[in-house]
Amino acid sequence: MTNDNIAIIGAGSWGTALAIHLSKKFKKISLWVYENDLCEIIRKERENIWFLPEFIIPENIIPENSLELVVKNKSCILMVVPTPALRNIVTKLIPYITPDTLIINASKGIENDSLTPCHKIIEDTLKIPLKLATISGPTFAKEVAAQVPSAILAASKSSETTKIVQKMFSSQNLKVFTSEDIMGVEIGGALKNVIAIATGVCDGLGLGFNTRAALITRGLVEIARVGTKLGAKPETFNGLSGLGDLVLTCTGDLSRNRQLGVQLGQGKSLRDLTKNMRTVAEGISTVKSAHKLIHKLNIQASIMEETFKVLHENIGINHGSITTIHNLTNSQTLVDIPHNDLRSCLLYTSD
Repeated sequence: MTNDNIAIIGAGSWGTALAIHLSKKFKKISLWVYENDLCEIIRKERENIWFLPEFIIPENIIPENSLELVVKNKSCILMVVPTPALRNIVTKLIPYITPDTLIINASKGIENDSLTPCHKIIEDTLKIPLKLATISGPTFAKEVAAQVPSAILAASKSSETTKIVQKMFSSQNLKVFTSEDIMGVEIGGALKNVIAIATGVCDGLGLGFNTRAALITRGLVEIARVGTKLGAKPETFNGLSGLGDLVLTCTGDLSRNRQLGVQLGQGKSLRDLTKNMRTVAEGISTVKSAHKLIHKLNIQASIMEETFKVLHENIGINHGSITTIHNLTNSQTLVDIPHNDLRSCLLYTSD
């Protein structure tokens, strides 16, 4: 692997921010832009005005509409696309992938039909031995592009691969840690978006900081339950891709998932909130996978269950009197509790 050329697939906010970050380390970055109009805008204006405005895109980042032009003869491909589109795009890359290609996933999600995380989608689609890693952690695209001090995890089943990725992304402003628990890192990165929506709803309802802390803490328990059932290491969820990413997404105003939840809590409808959005909050799709997983794995996860109902079964959100946090850490399973509004559903949860 050389620092001459890298392909980045996806020019949303995160893909663009990573391209800007890596532009100091690679001579040329080929950036695949899905939208024809946006590709032309980036070429002419040197700015991604749709997804990451106010940041100059360096001249060594070359936007292209053609996947073939972007990935052909590249030794490293960074995938930064929405999870629902990942399998289809990886399928189109098959002619250009060899066992020596390093593929790095930067997407966060779980496929709705197969219930598989991103690295498994890539493995299952390519069907060849390859170098594969994931990067994840508590990072907002805008702050990485602005060179705010940040930290991420590079995860792979191969320690050699994690070291390559660590060296590639490390800079004065970005600290890169390593992990061999790629499953845990991806599950944490995906499911935190579901908890962020739930936390946002409670903020939108004005329930206060106590409620937010309770939701984040209990949400982490639910994420760990799912991850460990899928073979992840429990300690992974206490790190950057678990607790770190969860805290950031549940509390940061730059979080699309949290902001969606806040507006739902204030009485707006999901349909109205999403009909004109260029960038949809990932948790809207991920909560479908979470809902299927917790039933398939027989896991109690009340927050994920009720967040699914709010988003996809049109359960109402009660704006009446504040519900008391009750038996939040009770070791017994609670029964016969009237779950007649979102706050009760989220807060009446147990171990």
